[in-house]
Amino acid sequence: MKTLVLNIDRDDDFGRKAEVKSPIIGLDKNIDAANKLGQADPEDSDLNAIFSAISTYKKLKEEKKEAEIATICGHINVGIKSDEIIAEQLEQVIKETQVDNVILVTDGAEDEYVLPIIQSRIKVTAIRRVSVKQSRELEDTYYRILKILDDQKVQKQFILPIALVLIVWAFFVLLGMAASGFGAILLTLGLYLLIRVFRWEKLIAVMWQEVKTGFITGRLSVYTSIIAAVIIIANAIMAYYEVINSTFSSDAELLPVILFVKNMIWGIVIAGLIMVSGRSVDIYLREKKAPWNYWIVPFSLVAFGLVSYVIFNAFNEALKSWPEQFSIEPFQTFTFIFYIIAGILIALIGAVTYHYIKEIYSTEEKELEIERQTEKLIEKN
Repeated sequence: MKTLVLNIDRDDDFGRKAEVKSPIIGLDKNIDAANKLGQADPEDSDLNAIFSAISTYKKLKEEKKEAEIATICGHINVGIKSDEIIAEQLEQVIKETQVDNVILVTDGAEDEYVLPIIQSRIKVTAIRRVSVKQSRELEDTYYRILKILDDQKVQKQFILPIALVLIVWAFFVLLGMAASGFGAILLTLGLYLLIRVFRWEKLIAVMWQEVKTGFITGRLSVYTSIIAAVIIIANAIMAYYEVINSTFSSDAELLPVILFVKNMIWGIVIAGLIMVSGRSVDIYLREKKAPWNYWIVPFSLVAFGLVSYVIFNAFNEALKSWPEQFSIEPFQTFTFIFYIIAGILIALIGAVTYHYIKEIYSTEEKELEIERQTEKLIEKN
């Protein structure tokens, strides 16, 4: 049984530094390669590995065992390319030396990644790891960290939030708002954790894909969604400034919140109407049919705006004398009753007409489907 003492240089230090062509087969050629690398870079860990391989080979010879020695090298771009080169050189070495098994000699954890490649081609009877004693643990830790960081799951869970924090912090520092940056960082991390907890990653990915597709295909809904978002943000800013600039005669803690929500309602309604209109146009242009499913949405939004606005406005008036009293007069005014009735009527009109249109539309769809099936039967006969 013939044994091959195989030394691995995955990043091709022998080729790059010592200008030695691989595979390096035979004792004399390996000693010569070791001398050249030693003169080029005496501190290279591959130097320890090749001398260890030479020592192992000599011990086998002293034991009167049939053996051969070889060094194979990969490529500086460690990965698929280097492993393909190592696989080719290994097959060449096995063919030339006619060995039956391998004793693998490596200079660290990185070279052992090619172990499955070697095992798939020849039996590995032993592995000898060689590294400078002072750097063994450091090297192992280094490559383990690189391996962990290369995992996409680790990147998304740990590197992504760190990257977000750095970007947000740098943005606020550049704007000269370092104090506000801390709050923005907390907000960013909070949103990230919220997305992770509720597993909204796929939903956000789908939304982002929709936005990209919309820009490429020119969908109107993308632009109406952007306009709607701008309206809501601008409305929120205006509502916030109105709250902080208002003087409250009552100690009710809910008054600022109620005032803010009241001022946000019509902005939400307008933004919703704009988004629905863009979506409806896209569906009509793409499917060549009226988007009847969206018929009820404008009625619901307007009804929501009327009812919500008058209720929050009434609460705002009723709490002005709190805690001395809670006035119910704002809930008995003509305006309150009119808005409530108007909202209910608009919602009712929307619901009735929606179900009526849906029924007509469904009947038309069934008739068209019957006609298609009839045409298919006629064509078959």
